[in-house]
Amino acid sequence: MSPLDQITLREIRLPLREPFRISSGSVSERRITLLELRDADGVVAWSEGVAPEEPNYREEAIDTAWTAISQWVVPRVLGRAFAHPRDVYAVLEQDFRGNFMAKAAVEMGMWVLEAMRQGVPLATLLGGTRSAIATGISLGIQSSPEALVDKASAAVAQGYRKVKIKIAPGQDVAYVRAVREALGPDAPLMADANNAYTLADAGLLAQLDDLDLMMIEQPLAWDDIVQHASLQRQLRTPLCLDESITSVDSARNMVTLDAGRIINIKPGRVGGFASSLAIHDYCVSAGVPVWCGGMLESGIGRACNVALASLAGFTKPGDLSPSSRYWAQDIVSPEWTMTADGMVPVPLDRPGLGVTVNVDRIDDLTVRRVVLR
Repeated sequence: MSPLDQITLREIRLPLREPFRISSGSVSERRITLLELRDADGVVAWSEGVAPEEPNYREEAIDTAWTAISQWVVPRVLGRAFAHPRDVYAVLEQDFRGNFMAKAAVEMGMWVLEAMRQGVPLATLLGGTRSAIATGISLGIQSSPEALVDKASAAVAQGYRKVKIKIAPGQDVAYVRAVREALGPDAPLMADANNAYTLADAGLLAQLDDLDLMMIEQPLAWDDIVQHASLQRQLRTPLCLDESITSVDSARNMVTLDAGRIINIKPGRVGGFASSLAIHDYCVSAGVPVWCGGMLESGIGRACNVALASLAGFTKPGDLSPSSRYWAQDIVSPEWTMTADGMVPVPLDRPGLGVTVNVDRIDDLTVRRVVLR
């Protein structure tokens, strides 16, 4: 790889079509970190930081990630020659704890940059084998079971292969049951708690067993594995860990303790693509299904998720909704779309992300910008 010469760091504000509510809060406008990487030969690539507005998912937020990227991540890679982008992760991990989202923003950009240099799709560079990916939709917490039924019914009619229902105490069993009764026994439903419950709620969560869900995602604490193991012993429904999985070691701990039976791999959460690939490969060897979740990314982040989800081990539908699901206008063209049968095509006819970044639109949306050389 040619040495990295410059990274331009931007924050844009992208309004959502409608507020998206989970157990920890609601978002109506997404603050997004974008990175434009340029190497010594003038090759350009884009990547995205997924840290949310507040530290309510894991410990990072957009402002802390901005500081970490500027002060600690970028100085480790600027001007340095790497034989392959897979080598970046180890450099960022050396004596540098946590900050996985900040690290991922740069690490993933290095993979995109190498794909551009080689003239190959990012999915190909990562080892992807699929030309299209089954996708699901994530439905935020609604005002009533009836409103949720309307949203879920529309999603199934649109062809989504999985309907993820966000839940919170007081807006859980009755809401999910209403959807199951309305859509019937074959509708592919799951629940996502975003760590809103404790072991004291095991009896309540056990009521979801009767609703034949694909999985219950991250019901307990964001950094827990042990208590999830206790809960899994009390449930028939598979638990899926999200926030708790940040490395192949935590994935191995989950399997060893039977704390969950499915993993949601978000590259931005685990430090980037090299870590994602390690978790994927381990899960394939251990017989653990994986899928790729979303963090309300723009079309740039979506491109990275689609490329990763093209790997063979991603056997569950990902949260890879079309651009129009969240944005009135995305920042890439063509915008991400879905076929009538719920498949998202993997762009294999263009190098890198497979989409064109709309720099003029990004300029219009930018609220802060810094060039790091």
